[in-house]
Amino acid sequence: PDQPEAKGMLALMLFTEARRPARRSPQGAFVPLDAQDTALWDETLLGAAEALLREASAAGPSGRYQIEAAIQSAHTARLMTGADLWPAIVTLYDHLLALTGSPVVILNRAAALAEVEGPAVAIAALDTLATDRRMADYQPYWAARAHLLARAGRRSEAHEAFTLAIGLSADPAIREHLQGQLEALRDG
Repeated sequence: PDQPEAKGMLALMLFTEARRPARRSPQGAFVPLDAQDTALWDETLLGAAEALLREASAAGPSGRYQIEAAIQSAHTARLMTGADLWPAIVTLYDHLLALTGSPVVILNRAAALAEVEGPAVAIAALDTLATDRRMADYQPYWAARAHLLARAGRRSEAHEAFTLAIGLSADPAIREHLQGQLEALRDG
């Protein structure tokens, strides 16, 4: 329990749990991170996560879980303070990508990169995953791609990606959320 990565993992879990009450509306609808009511977040758990992350960071080189927890910390601070922390989030994803080489990190980095450099740059980053067979049925890939294509004004490609993301969604609330985004795309 005193190892930096164990503390990083626990911090990551606490960040996730602290935001759980805000992830769904009272009616059960999915609420994306940027639309969550931060007043519903558990400040005690967030404080504990921040303390663990500081302890882990002070104890040695950062590993995967510490970096993932730092990303969640930056998202939390961004939404609670309104500070533009997107460049820091992209940098953290750069470190995580160098450490893991994970296609999921490439995907998440692209979503953050869109906030710094725009959707065209983010789509180019996602295009590096286009031939990765693991992405063919990975719903978050298609949802992110659809969102970025819509932001870039590439409506027909966005429509196709939203349709795939909806078809791959196992969670009815997320499927409904994506259907709402698709309808908004159709309505212009």
